[in-house]
This record gives sequence, structure tokens and C-alpha cells, in this order.
Amino acid sequence: MVSPLDALSRTDLATLVPELLLCGQLIDRSGMAHLIVEFGREGMAQVAIEEWQAASPWYTRRMQRALGFEGDDVVTIFKGLQLDIGAPPQFMDFRFRVDDPSHGEFWLDHCGALMDVEPLGDEYVSSMCHDIEDPTFDATALATNPHAQVRPLHRPPRRPSDRHPHCAWTVIIDESHVPPVVQPHTEAIGKTAAVVVELTAIDRSEEGAQNYSGPLLADLRFGDFSRSALVRIAEEVCMQHHLLALAFLAAVRTRVGDDAARSIARKQLAGIAGVAAERIRNALDLPADLAGAAGVLAVHPLLSPKQYVESDIRFDGERLTLWLGRSGPVDADGGWPTLLDAGHLEPLQALVRGVNPHFTARVISEDRDGLLLNTDTEAEPAAECVEVAITKCSTGAAFVFQDRGIPLRLYVV
Repeated sequence: MVSPLDALSRTDLATLVPELLLCGQLIDRSGMAHLIVEFGREGMAQVAIEEWQAASPWYTRRMQRALGFEGDDVVTIFKGLQLDIGAPPQFMDFRFRVDDPSHGEFWLDHCGALMDVEPLGDEYVSSMCHDIEDPTFDATALATNPHAQVRPLHRPPRRPSDRHPHCAWTVIIDESHVPPVVQPHTEAIGKTAAVVVELTAIDRSEEGAQNYSGPLLADLRFGDFSRSALVRIAEEVCMQHHLLALAFLAAVRTRVGDDAARSIARKQLAGIAGVAAERIRNALDLPADLAGAAGVLAVHPLLSPKQYVESDIRFDGERLTLWLGRSGPVDADGGWPTLLDAGHLEPLQALVRGVNPHFTARVISEDRDGLLLNTDTEAEPAAECVEVAITKCSTGAAFVFQDRGIPLRLYVV
């Protein structure tokens, strides 16, 4: 199966990967506002804990296998963080120090999530930096070594208010550490098709790095990877989106009925779908026309990777259609595309209008096999939907990546 990502150049793929990582982090910026309305601050925090606990161990192991850096040491944990939607490069500016295979530290020179939450006050900062991060950092480390513990040296609320770095943490692996209990919600996500779906193989004959088996780097310069490695990384990052969305929906579903849970998840999807579409179009310098919309749809995480989501995008120069099938692995899992039907097109409207506010998705037909849609152009632009506007409250929506040059190799000090 040929991935639509394979149509992109190596340069465009290197641009796209950090965009996908950042958009994955913004999934929570899109969803959490709706949870606060429904469950309050404490309920929102508990959903976030379950969501990341359930998803992160599985997608961390997927990336380790894909890029050949499986192991049980601190370096393996740090490499995983560099390829995690919970830690998109620069926006969540993780810095690392390795003392030995079992001891290390990381700190955030810039935490975009803190910049988003700090204006809400210390209670929200504590919910994120204490209540949520304590169990979820350990869940991420669990994917590498069950005896790894991540503990704070200091963390927000910041005292003084301009303290830098924003936070600092130790990572210690010790056989005496009692492994965290694997929660039922983590086990449930481990049974999904998303955990085992096979993605594009990396061509070992191509120019550029085909894996991350070498030394830990201060930053990943994605342009150093081979073209097919970048395709695989992009696919894996999209799978991180899907796994996090599945875990989010599962956590919400334990608190409200299925219809209400799907409504909340649909709002989450609409917010991130629109912001991601706009960022992808801008990053890849695509036109705000139907050809550009076809390009965005082909790589948008809602519809990627093709091995997981059954879809077909066709543009003949005049007409753009989208076929969304109902027999892909994502449909068995009950993931994002299952939230879309003829009566619930809000996320798709947000997506196409992220390319051009004059666009509208319209249903051509729908049956048990799938949903066929056409993208039309309206004379008047549509107003930005509330869900997208909420997501754009995050500083990540307008974040600009910088070229940091050749990354340094990090050695044991």
C-alpha cells in the first residue's frame, strides 16, 4: 500500500514531521476546555491522566521499534521524548543530561503548555505540572523500563514568576523501584488495532539516517533522516494522534453516556482538525485552493496513515472528493473517522475551512460502506467555528519553528 506521504519530497517531509508533533500536543488544548465545562478542573485533570497513561506506553514502543532504538536505559527514554506528541520540539523545549545508563536529567527551557495554562492561575498550573505529569511521566518511562522513575527537581507554579528553566526532572532507573501498576485503561488501549498496525517499511538503501540507533542528540534535525524514514516517522506520529484520541474518548465514555462522549470528542476533533489543516497548508506552502485542500487532506492526521484509515482523496483539476470507508482498522477501534457522518460534518468543515474559509464539505452519498463527500466553494467565507477558536487560544497555534543548525551529540558527563 503506497502512502500519500510518499508523494512528498524529503524537504517537505522534514518540515511536516515537527508540525505533526506540535498538532498532536494541541489535541489536548482542543479537548480540555470542553472537559472543564463538563467535569470541572479536577475532572479534566483525571481524564488527561487516564488519556496519556493509556496511550503513551504503546506509541512510545511503536516509535522505538520503527527507528531501531529499543533499550532499557535513560538514553532510550530521552530519545522517545524527542519523538513524542507530548513533547513537540522547541514548543516543549526539552534539554537533556545523561550521567550514566541509569541516571539522567531533563529540563524545559521553554514549556508552551505552561505558557498556555499559567494565565489561568496556580490551581490549573498545579493540575498540569503536578497532578497530571506525575503519573503520566512514569507511564511514558514504563514503556522503556518498569523500574524508571521521573521525579521533579523543581516545577511550576514558578517562584519567582520568571524562573528558568520552567521545570527540571531527574530520571533514575533502579531495580528497587516498584513498577507502576498498569491500569485497566492502558491494557484496553493495548488491545486496539492501532497498537499493531503495520506501516511503511524504511528503505535501507536511501541517503540519510534510517534509524536513531546512534548517540542521543541535543535536537533532532529531521532533514538528516532519509526520505522513507521520514514517511515512517510521520505515519507513527499520526498513530500517536489516533491512540491519544482513542484514549481520550475511552476516558470520557466512563463518565458520561456514549452519545455525550462522542459529542465531546467531536468538538475536540473539530478544533484540532481546523488548526492542523491551517498549519499544514502554511508549512508546506500549499495554495488556498482545491489543489491545496487535496494536499492537506492527503497528509492530515485525521485521515493518516492510509494503513489505518480507509480513505480516498481525488482531485481532477476541478472537483475534489473524499471517500471515507467504514472497514479500516480505525473503524474497528472506533476512532476519529467514526465520529463523522452525514449529520456530523463539523470536524470536516473545520478541516477544509482551515485551508480556505470559503470551502464547504457536502455529502454526495452515505451507506454502510462509507461516506462520499465533495468540497464546494461558497461566495461568502464561513465564520471560524468555536472549537477552532478555542484551540487557537494556545500559543502553539501560531508557533514558529527555528533552524537550530547541526545538533550536538550528548555524551555521559
